[in-house]
Amino acid sequence: MAFTYYLPTPTGKIDKKETELNSVIIIGANGSGKSKLGAWMEQQNMMGVHRIGGQRNLNFRKNIPLKNYTQAENAVLYGDGNIIDDETTRAKKIFRWENEEQYTTTLLNDYENVLAALIALTNNENAKYVDACRQAEQEGKEKPATTKSALDKLIDVWNEIFSQRSLRMKDSQFITFFKKNGKEVEYSSNQMSDGERAVLYLTAQILCVPEKKTLIIDEPELHLHRTIMNRLWHALENCRPDCLFIYITHDTEFASLHGTSDKIWIKEYDGKNWELSKIEEADLPEDLLFDILGSRKNVLFVEGESSSYDTQLYSVIYSNYHVVACGGCSQVISRTKAFRNCQALHDCKVYGIIDRDYRSDREIEKYKKDNIYVLEVAEVENLFLVEELIKEMSTALGEDPEKVYKEVKRYIVQQRFSREINKQICQSVVANLKYCLSVAELSKKNEREAKASLNVLFQSLDYEQIETIEGTRFRNALDSDDYKRVLRVFNEKNLVSSVGTFFGIKNDAYCNKVIALLRGEKHDAIIAAIAPYLPSEIRR
Repeated sequence: MAFTYYLPTPTGKIDKKETELNSVIIIGANGSGKSKLGAWMEQQNMMGVHRIGGQRNLNFRKNIPLKNYTQAENAVLYGDGNIIDDETTRAKKIFRWENEEQYTTTLLNDYENVLAALIALTNNENAKYVDACRQAEQEGKEKPATTKSALDKLIDVWNEIFSQRSLRMKDSQFITFFKKNGKEVEYSSNQMSDGERAVLYLTAQILCVPEKKTLIIDEPELHLHRTIMNRLWHALENCRPDCLFIYITHDTEFASLHGTSDKIWIKEYDGKNWELSKIEEADLPEDLLFDILGSRKNVLFVEGESSSYDTQLYSVIYSNYHVVACGGCSQVISRTKAFRNCQALHDCKVYGIIDRDYRSDREIEKYKKDNIYVLEVAEVENLFLVEELIKEMSTALGEDPEKVYKEVKRYIVQQRFSREINKQICQSVVANLKYCLSVAELSKKNEREAKASLNVLFQSLDYEQIETIEGTRFRNALDSDDYKRVLRVFNEKNLVSSVGTFFGIKNDAYCNKVIALLRGEKHDAIIAAIAPYLPSEIRR
């Protein structure tokens, strides 16, 4: 089944679109004119489009005022249950949105109308079924099979989302109930949580609209927990395969996880016209892509997890960037390369920062060609240990900066590095050998040529020579008692978790203190302390 919808061009013209999918996701940052775009789309086909605005009141009375179906339907679609013959008034939907100037600012206060429409639709469906049964009985025919009413479908969706809480209708009330200690406990729908109210409202609204409507949902994530958001909309799409669902959102997770949909990015909005771009399939993680598209910032890929100290550090230092935690260095490298080649991101600058680890100068220079840069310390945790920051933190915590620095330096250089230097040298040699193997060209026409290339490679790898070079580099750092050089080569992530006592605090509190002061009164001072060890190529 093909669906049709309309989008504006950058010059203000109308672009007719067709899709075989029954969902379209339009994503844009805050201030990109998302709600105004939804209103514009509705105005191109007033009778064929039903829009659920982002501003909606979820309050209603315990007992739903009942209406006949025509009144209830008109109240939901047009804002007034009594407009039946006035096509002009109906088409403009003046009563629903108050006036043409408030298509995006009107607070929808239609919860009771929506529930009344669902009840009326269910009553109509039940009455039609009874009439059909009577007719079959009079004609001596088999009675028609029962079909699910709108209320039945509502309850099915509810049970899919809230498996521990059931829903039923009693008189003009919706009742929620659950089992506790073997007994049934119930509460009325006006006592529901915001999430429960949102599910009831959205489900009822989707189920009661007429067939083959285009449904525009502004902020589909509103009032919904992430664990139920996509499940709800998938369930509603399955209930209404005759409708086209158009979601307008800034929520990147919703956009990326919603399965197969046409996905459109609002690139620019000048207050009158929109520049839109369809996001084509790309060999990129969709959640990252959408997140970046929505942020409108340059992109910085870093190692670590979203909550790790290094990510927190980078997020504050590079506040003008969209910082994406990738886990390991290989992910940083691959994503930086991929995103730099992504046409949808041609307006964004994309960088990667990785730890120096045991990388050779040759390897580091190679990465620079792809906008991937390394720190001036072995790993990001060592940024917390540089001399400038140690002295800054000592002062902030009421300690003697020179005394603390000497103690930390002695501990790291003489106690930790000297004890682990042989292990560090060995790991550096292995890292160098791995890199040489990774960049070797071994693709040949046949097996014999491939083996010959491999033999040449092995003969070119001089283990003793590499060990001598790396050993000299590490031992010179130790023998010279050069703290900067030690931090540049010493790979030991737990170092930073063992220095807190030198500052008069718990060991595991030190990083938290740095992050807290970085976000507060010592923001500029801490950045200035760390800055010399950051890649100069990435402007802050």
